[in-house]
Parts: sequence; structure tokens; C-alpha cells
Amino acid sequence: MNAKKFPQLSFVALGLALAMSVVQAQTYPSKQVRFVVGFPAGGATDVVARAISQNLSEALGHPVVVDNRAGAASNIAAELVATSPKDGHTIFLGTVSLAINPSLYKKLPYNALKDFTAVSQVTDTPFMFVTHPSLPVRNVKEFVALAKARPGQLNYGSAGNGSGGHLFTAMFGSMAGVNLVHVPYRGASYATTSVLSGETIFMFDNIVTTLPP
Repeated sequence: MNAKKFPQLSFVALGLALAMSVVQAQTYPSKQVRFVVGFPAGGATDVVARAISQNLSEALGHPVVVDNRAGAASNIAAELVATSPKDGHTIFLGTVSLAINPSLYKKLPYNALKDFTAVSQVTDTPFMFVTHPSLPVRNVKEFVALAKARPGQLNYGSAGNGSGGHLFTAMFGSMAGVNLVHVPYRGASYATTSVLSGETIFMFDNIVTTLPP
């Protein structure tokens, strides 16, 4: 797979959105803590969540379980957390989708500003531009030239409508003046598989899951 780092674009986890009331330190946590992720296992958000949950479990001395609720660019997970008891036992790993979704959906079942309390930014990672090996390009300049020669013929995968990969690629296409076809998936891991198999031809993917460990 060809890969070119695109340093101007980065995936930023907007922070842990923690809905909680005043909880005495000596009584928290009183039950299992659930770390809700809006994307399937294997994607960058899931990888980050599992690393954090392990550290949280050790720090709290209590189980912290990752709960993947994929779909609708994390809206399903966001709604779940927004409507959960405000006792600090349900944590949401918010992503750039929280900022994007209000402009894509006429009505959301939650209010990102009112229903969540931002605790901390936990990661800031760049995306990479990756293509299937069959694509006859070796750099972004060659890709743009090819896209202009084949308007509406080059398709790309993303983690879904409203995901970072979707927004970044749409912005890239607008800046480059090329017509690209979006193919949304339920998560970045599915989109990556589509590029590897040739079902889609390229994507912007998070460096966390693109580069080998």
C-alpha cells in the first residue's frame, strides 16, 4: 500500500465526555466503569480507548470495560452516554465527529455542549493518505492529476459519514478541485480492509492504525 503522510491534517480526540454529578472520591467507582466508543474494534479510536481503559483500571482499582457502539459516525454511542445515569460510570471517547455531526444531521438525539463535560484531550494524531498498490501514482501530485483525468471515478473509504476521514478527504477534494466518490463504512477498520482488497482505491487513515507498531 502506498502511503504519504499529510501533516496538515490531524485526528484530534476532543476529550473524554464524562456525564457525572458530584461524586465523593471515597465512593467512586462503586460499580463497573463503561468506556463507550462510537466505532468498531480495530480502529484508531478503539485502540486509544483500550490503552486508556487499561490505565484507568489500574489507577481506579476497578474494572473499566470498553463498549463499542458503532454506527452513525458515533451518534449511537453519544446518545447512549448522554442518556446514561450521570454518576461518572459511563465515559465517552469523543472524536472530531462530535464537532462535525451537528452540521450533517438536522436533528441529533443529544447536545454535545450541554450533555457532556470535557475532561481531557487524550490524543492528537495525523492522518495518512494511502492508496491501493494498483493505483498508478507515487505522490499526491500524481494522484491529483489522475483524479482530474478521471472525474468521479476514484472512490475512497471512510469510517462513515461525518468521520474525520470523510471530512478530510472532502476538504482535500475541494482544495485540489477533483471529484471523488465517498464510500462510507461502519468503522475505519472496515474502510482499511476495503482499500487493501481494492474495493475502494484510497483513503485518509489515522496513523495509529496505518503504520506498523
